[in-house]
Amino acid sequence: MIRNTVPLAGVILLAFAAAGHAAEKVKVVTTLPSYAAIAREVGGERIEARSISRPDEDAHFVKPKPSLALMLKDADLFVTTGLDLELWAPTLVDKSGNRRIRDGQPGFVAAAQGVHMRDVPANASRAAGDIHIYGNPHIHTSPINAKVIAANIEAGLERVDPDGAAFYRDRLAAFRARIDEALYGKELADLLGGEVLDPLAEQGRLIEFLQRERYDGHPLIDSLGGWLGRALPLRGKKIIAYHKNWIYFTDLFGLQVVDYVEAKPGIPPSSRHVHELIREIETGGIRVLLSATYFAPDKPRAIAERTGCRVVRVPLEPGGQEAPDYFALIDLWITRLLEAFGEGG
Repeated sequence: MIRNTVPLAGVILLAFAAAGHAAEKVKVVTTLPSYAAIAREVGGERIEARSISRPDEDAHFVKPKPSLALMLKDADLFVTTGLDLELWAPTLVDKSGNRRIRDGQPGFVAAAQGVHMRDVPANASRAAGDIHIYGNPHIHTSPINAKVIAANIEAGLERVDPDGAAFYRDRLAAFRARIDEALYGKELADLLGGEVLDPLAEQGRLIEFLQRERYDGHPLIDSLGGWLGRALPLRGKKIIAYHKNWIYFTDLFGLQVVDYVEAKPGIPPSSRHVHELIREIETGGIRVLLSATYFAPDKPRAIAERTGCRVVRVPLEPGGQEAPDYFALIDLWITRLLEAFGEGG
């Protein structure tokens, strides 16, 4: 009897120990699904990450409901863009009563810190629509920015869970390496690394540099793979976008956004603007309209029926069936655009 009881007691103790370990996970709450996805990459099994906004939801217009404030009540780390995208976030933090995640506290992370901002307006007048005074806040659409976001999250995790510092640093390094390989291909990433390639890519000089420079008797462009290599046929292609939420992605991959369905950000298009847009698409030979899935499909569909252009409707955030994680999201955008332009996928 005794021999049978001891192992059972051990099993029970291990079960309690496992439950205790699970309960000790760092609770991360983010405003956007992309930040939660990146936090999981960095935090691994030491954290649990949840997003307040859903993958199919426009993050500009989340209602700060009490149920969302409850998500923050026991959060150890709160990740938000830190600009003026999620204007509902401070209200939720106030309602949660959790002082540890207020701006300036160890549990607060501004994901955009260190990102090179685009679309910073010279004039912040509301007459121009829903203007973001600090620049375009849709930073996660560039994989290069994803590395900056990951570093900010890693720093936050170290603050609230210093015992896991080495673990988080290792996972951040692995995430950066994985992004570099996915973006540039393994050969080029191993040869030059993100420290050399990222500034060139962000400045729009990477392709010209790779075409000019040679290594081992071959132009470096022959070593370009990954997302940028796959997307080479997209460079210089003109598209219409529904809203100004793709600028970091289109700049990185060389697409040219010539106009928007929204004449002014955040304001539904007028009939007059849609008519002008149709004429612009027809005269300019524009073949693709890019829209996030949280916008109603009616206007893009009507424009496509009148002009013959193809509508690419894709999720802006990861987390759904089509794009369960950040890497799948970027894959999906590139595949759908290549298909729309008849360049395969």
